[in-house]
Amino acid sequence: MRERTIRELAALAGAAPVDSDRPVGPDVVIDSRLATPGAVFVALPGEHVDGHDFVGAAAARGAAAAICTRVTDAPLVHLVVGDALAGLGALATGVVAQAKASGLACIGVTGSSGKTSTKDLLGQVLAASAPTVSPQGSFNNEIGVPLTALRIDAATRYLVSELGARGAGHIAELCRIVPPDVGMVLNVGHAHLGEFGSVAGIAAAKGELVEALPADGWAVLNADDPLVLGMAPRTAARLATFSLAGEPDDGELRVWAEDIEPDALQRHAFTLRSAGVAAAAVPVRLQGPGRHQVANALAAATAALALGLPPGPVAAALSAATAQSRWRMQLSERPDGVLIVNDAYNANPDSMRAALTTVAGMRRPGGRLLAVLGDMLELGDDGPAEHRELGLLAARLGFEVVALGGFAEAIADGVRAAGGRVRVVVDRAQAVAVAGADLQASDVVVVKASRGLALDTVADALASGRGFEAGEPA
Repeated sequence: MRERTIRELAALAGAAPVDSDRPVGPDVVIDSRLATPGAVFVALPGEHVDGHDFVGAAAARGAAAAICTRVTDAPLVHLVVGDALAGLGALATGVVAQAKASGLACIGVTGSSGKTSTKDLLGQVLAASAPTVSPQGSFNNEIGVPLTALRIDAATRYLVSELGARGAGHIAELCRIVPPDVGMVLNVGHAHLGEFGSVAGIAAAKGELVEALPADGWAVLNADDPLVLGMAPRTAARLATFSLAGEPDDGELRVWAEDIEPDALQRHAFTLRSAGVAAAAVPVRLQGPGRHQVANALAAATAALALGLPPGPVAAALSAATAQSRWRMQLSERPDGVLIVNDAYNANPDSMRAALTTVAGMRRPGGRLLAVLGDMLELGDDGPAEHRELGLLAARLGFEVVALGGFAEAIADGVRAAGGRVRVVVDRAQAVAVAGADLQASDVVVVKASRGLALDTVADALASGRGFEAGEPA
């Protein structure tokens, strides 16, 4: 945020009035180690630690103020609120409202899968046109969304927010903090099914984004997903649609892909077509692998075109865009020629299918396909069946499988049912040892599971060829 006075900051955060014109900002942090001179430290309560215990450390690094629920002995201004998280949200709401009055456009992105990859693409497309702030990693909750919003300054033209949800009302609350002008819904799948109870419940929650749009805003909907397209009546905004299957039937703006062609590493080229308020046919060649990235690129292009960006620069920016977030279809080729695909940031049935299908297309002559697969979390009662289906798919695509985690046997059952080869291991160290044995120059290895299994360490070890370091938790 731009620098403000302590008095202004207190008013925005809903704190007791403070009569001070001392400047504060621009940084707002929740980690005292990231405090900079003039920063605002938000003392959030945690499951294991209390942010109030680190106010002094933030002050020592130059923080000028703390949003907190009680005064400490740290030598900085204490902005006392009833709830520190609510204070963070209120501060972001006020800062965004002021910026929107000066021309800031806010874009919200949600969906069961592909949110992070899409916001990374969109952020780069918009940044090629004007100053843009988009989330780092997956800052998509009640902490990450306001922290991202508070990175804007007077020059920022576009703010991209990734919006996650683990229940009804979550996205609506995030939209209250950062009211969207463009709302993008990518898909409705099985991620967090255990928390929502049904796919219909997931759709209801994701649709809160389009309900929050103003009449002069844009709802960007995936025309290939009936549950997403069915959200159109829930919004007063203008409708923009995108599709991998040809020109959509509905929407003032319609965007689709033609002549889709992958290369040997499954990086896709296509013609970006649009009709309606923007008409174009321009070539795009993506840097990231996977056909699902074409859908992500179409979503990003649709939002950019709705915002008035010209088609040519949009296509050029998509073609130049690179991976911004770790562990998402991250390719590493070892000196011996083995290709490692680290897609271990997170997993659900939809993203698992996309990853395995993409990597199967990378198979090289004479080489094997190997998948190190772990649990997909938060699937509720569907967990065992979904993991068995995962094993079936992996085997049918030609993968040898190394399985670990609480659902390893369910994965293995699916692999065996399809006549495939599988090895169940007890921990990450054994996964590295088994998967790393006898790898040959033409082999391709993919590593994927939900974040809780930390299989990025397995992918890193396989990419380096070193195995687990002594003493590293397995």
